[in-house]
Amino acid sequence: MKRLLALAAVLALAAAACGGDDAPEELNVAYFLEWPTANQVAQLEETYDDELGVTVNWIPFASGGDMAQAMEAGDIDISYSQGLTPFANFVTGGSDLLLIGVAVSYADADNCVAHPDYGVNADNAAETLAGQSIYTPLGNVTHFKLLKMLEHLGVDTSTVELIQSEGGPAAVAALDSGEVAMACAFGGAVNEMIANGGNLVMTGSEQEAIGIRVFDIISTTGDFAEAYPDVLTTFLQVTEDANRAYNRDRAPLIDTIAEAAGMDRAPTIALLDAFSFPEKDVQLSEAWLGGTVQQVMKDQMDFFVAQGEIGSALSSYDSFVDTSFLEGIE
Repeated sequence: MKRLLALAAVLALAAAACGGDDAPEELNVAYFLEWPTANQVAQLEETYDDELGVTVNWIPFASGGDMAQAMEAGDIDISYSQGLTPFANFVTGGSDLLLIGVAVSYADADNCVAHPDYGVNADNAAETLAGQSIYTPLGNVTHFKLLKMLEHLGVDTSTVELIQSEGGPAAVAALDSGEVAMACAFGGAVNEMIANGGNLVMTGSEQEAIGIRVFDIISTTGDFAEAYPDVLTTFLQVTEDANRAYNRDRAPLIDTIAEAAGMDRAPTIALLDAFSFPEKDVQLSEAWLGGTVQQVMKDQMDFFVAQGEIGSALSSYDSFVDTSFLEGIE
């Protein structure tokens, strides 16, 4: 359903003109529903609109891959909280996309949950998952995490059927049906599958210990960045201000974030507890955009090559990261 809504919204906005010398007439921003982020206070209160002087259309999407396709088509100008893996996949394939910031870091909010009837855990996964089906998104960080986890646990992936996910609610339904041994998702769907009796095979911290880092990015296209650099700097400034306010005291902001995310208060807090929103100086450090993010993209794409998921990776991903807009904010 989310994918249909997203496509309908994109089609409706495709005709919107983007002109003017200094800013487009409207700004189309992709984001995820049921994925609460600090900047959604500025989204709901229309701070972005006020600071940019244009109408900002926030359009929900089902996946980072869909966001990339919409940016390629010219229907989306900025993607907020796009997964790093679909971004890297698309630039590997020749897309003119540009990473301009880090949106959110998380580990426990993106994971795979096993159905209780299959008895899957970290110690027996090699045996219990052999010949089974797993419901998962493909080509994004959830897919990458799953493959890395299966490799670490000694699961023969040639015996496992991966079924393409259609989003969080579909993942919950697939696991509840008992027809798959495990389902992978992000956000509230993970919490719901656990509440329904499922179990994590590896925790987020255990996955981080084997080298899996999970974070989302802020991205645009090379053409948009060249045409409207001030728009991107202002967008990042509003985002930075929202992150700082959240990191200083999130309590008065929870209800606004929940409303913007389309969620109830309790599940919003549960997800936010697993999130962190790095500010400018952290993002520009070596641990992030100073080199680590570029290397993570390279590592992920090399891993997908080794798994036979893609034909080849690029020698470097440095040229797809531009920190100049972030460096321009206060």
